[in-house]
Amino acid sequence: MLKRSFDSEPRPRSMPASSSAQPTKERILGAAEELFARHGFEGASLRQLTAAAGVNLAAVNYHFGSKDRLIEEVFRRRLDQLNGRRMAALKDIAGQPGSTIEDVLAAFIVPALELSHDGNGSLFMRVLARAFAEHDDTLRKFLSENYGHVMRQFTAEFARLLPNLSKEELYWRVDLVTGALTHAMSGFGMIQRKSDVTEHKHREQTAQHLIRFAAAGLKSP
Repeated sequence: MLKRSFDSEPRPRSMPASSSAQPTKERILGAAEELFARHGFEGASLRQLTAAAGVNLAAVNYHFGSKDRLIEEVFRRRLDQLNGRRMAALKDIAGQPGSTIEDVLAAFIVPALELSHDGNGSLFMRVLARAFAEHDDTLRKFLSENYGHVMRQFTAEFARLLPNLSKEELYWRVDLVTGALTHAMSGFGMIQRKSDVTEHKHREQTAQHLIRFAAAGLKSP
């Protein structure tokens, strides 16, 4: 298994800079993402990782040094971009008199669906699901500390637009909306893209249905 620290070989003190350094790191991250999605964080082996990425242990050690750091970087690669888009969209509507629940949901949902249809985005969602299913406290703490502020800001805007809801009730509803979005992003649902519908159109349809569904749930008395 992948250990929390890659300590079976010494970590090199330095590695010459080259044009291949970045592609190597990306190959490792891509391979790790796929292996974590398939086998979980503890089930993925170092041998599988190096074989899938086409690298040796020294390269993994150089770029990451530990399993925890590798897992964190897998998440940073996707979540930094996703939440950057979310926060940019929220900034345009937060606190505005004409903003609606649907506007806030669009800011939260649309960037996530764009990610899920971008390359291995749906694969990453399975990795995210693993993080919570396996109850990895270290990873959950990392996600909370680095990305919890995004959810808090969205929840604050929902609270502004839904002043009749108690804090506890609002948290329940937002949590269920997040679960529905995660399900839609994973690609496991019954509704699959038809052959005569483009990827872009299917994503738009998914967003429209999910926003209507989520808005109804949030605004329910």
